[in-house]
Amino acid sequence: MHPQGRPGWASTRDGRRLFFQAIDGPGPTVVFEAGIASTRSIWGLVQPAVGRTARSVVYDRAGLGLSPQAAGSRRLPELADDLNDLLDHLSGERESDAGFVLVGHSWGGPIARLAASVRPERIRALVLVDPADEDCELYYSPATERATRIQNALFPGLARIGLLRWVYGLTAGSLPSQIRADVRREMYTPGAVATQIAESTSMSDDLRQLRSASIDVPAIPLTIISGGKSAGVGAEGRRQLIAAHRARAERAEHGRHVIAARSGHVVMLSEPEVVVAEIQQVLRASSR
Repeated sequence: MHPQGRPGWASTRDGRRLFFQAIDGPGPTVVFEAGIASTRSIWGLVQPAVGRTARSVVYDRAGLGLSPQAAGSRRLPELADDLNDLLDHLSGERESDAGFVLVGHSWGGPIARLAASVRPERIRALVLVDPADEDCELYYSPATERATRIQNALFPGLARIGLLRWVYGLTAGSLPSQIRADVRREMYTPGAVATQIAESTSMSDDLRQLRSASIDVPAIPLTIISGGKSAGVGAEGRRQLIAAHRARAERAEHGRHVIAARSGHVVMLSEPEVVVAEIQQVLRASSR
């Protein structure tokens, strides 16, 4: 058995398919949403641990991992629609549906929040791991926009020669061997980089629209885990992110803000135990 569970396919409303893996268990279903460019494997230290006590599901967005690419744009509303289509499929797999806990990392945070706002009645809680946040000015800065342009120009060539996949493979050493093999086979392929560019090009515009839409559902319990280290975003960027995360958690009726002090952005790899503990806490709270 693969550490991330049995494979499956969910159909989208426009006839595409999304690949997922599920560890079956009781209670609410925990569904994990990865960040830009990441596959289901990014959750390889967290999802199997959660799967010991709950049904836990990881999946690949269109164009990443084993999910075929989608034609057209990859804007935030379309990504949230795909997530809701996956939830529809998962609801149909069991007679008794206990609802969902959505866990989103980075760009997966806004995707999970928007999906939850469309069907809030079936969402038991949100756990966001160092999420992108529309109230953080970091995402609208000229430096961020310049970095995105440079990345989008360089990454296709680096993907074609396999350099990106090799570099990322070095960071996967802590993952179980089967998941590590998935990473080395699937991450940063030319197709995956094309999907990354499609998602990241419109990211700042999507965040601006999200900020004007005010899509939060305050009654849904919300936990936000911030990385505590400045690697990758700088000290000022990290300060802005933590402030935005704290403010969003404070606006929720049942909000909680946690700082993973030993982590930068990828908390699920550097401090997976923090993420597991917060998910388990919301699972316990939702069963009362």
